[in-house]
Amino acid sequence: QVQLVESGGGLVQPGGSLRLSCAASRSIVSFNAMGWYRQAPGKERELVAAMTSYGSTNYADSVKGRFTISRDNAKNTVYLQMNSLKPEDTAVYFCKVMYTAYWGQGTQVTISS
Repeated sequence: QVQLVESGGGLVQPGGSLRLSCAASRSIVSFNAMGWYRQAPGKERELVAAMTSYGSTNYADSVKGRFTISRDNAKNTVYLQMNSLKPEDTAVYFCKVMYTAYWGQGTQVTISS
């Protein structure tokens, strides 16, 4: 079992940046992949980015070139660097251990002027 705690969300103006963190309660080395999802009001939860234990990444088309997922195995933490933020990036962002039912509680990201 593992607990995931996200942090780093907030209110940012369009064009700004945020870095989200997902701290796991135990080592993430054994997990095949970690991912970030988001859910906007009235919309389904969608995959934003994922990273395998080997370092392979994939991104939603809407965030390619703007978001970067990374992991620090020594700190049991996964990050999501978000640049050039747009109002349509507004959502609750969740961390997940891919291929499992382990989710974080989410962190709110609001992009507004």
